[in-house]
Amino acid sequence: IFSLEAYQFLFKAPEDMLHAYGVTIFVTAVGTFSSMIVTSMAAYVLSSRDFTYRNTVSFFFYFTTVFGGGLVPWYIFNTKYLHFHNSLIALILPILVNVTYLLILKSYMMNIPDSLYESARLDGAGDFTIYWNIVIPLSKSGLATVGLFIALAYWNDWYNAMLYMDEGSRNLYPLQYFLNNILTKAQAMNAAAARSGIPASDVPG
Repeated sequence: IFSLEAYQFLFKAPEDMLHAYGVTIFVTAVGTFSSMIVTSMAAYVLSSRDFTYRNTVSFFFYFTTVFGGGLVPWYIFNTKYLHFHNSLIALILPILVNVTYLLILKSYMMNIPDSLYESARLDGAGDFTIYWNIVIPLSKSGLATVGLFIALAYWNDWYNAMLYMDEGSRNLYPLQYFLNNILTKAQAMNAAAARSGIPASDVPG
């Protein structure tokens, strides 16, 4: 049955939803920009044939995608030692680097001819100049693709908010976690009403 009740419920307090939108937009913008810088720099280093241990370091990155430390050590490390609890940094840093995207960019950058690097070095260019003036312009399509996936990951992320935010930090809830909370509470009320024999339509929104 077509109904607009969900929208009516959401817009009872539009300021909360707009604030959640603001948090999500900020996290997505800052997180995507930071992730693109860090990921592209790491990809450039790992793709450089002048870096003797690039394959060894690449293996260590890849290894983390196969074997992880587990959720509990990860949570303890982030909260006890990095103090991510109840802060916006908890929505940005934990997913700052995605190894899959890093390896994709590395493979993309390895297709850039070595002659360009050699010519730049003969002209006195350093690594950062080569990275910024040669690698980045020639990797725009790869960066755009990876950047889109990174932005979507930040926009749709609610899991980190669930781990690191408590009820006292509602002003830091991103949009997806804000909506997830509403849905979870509505389902809990409907389930309680069903057990008590109260019609779901009588449950207050």
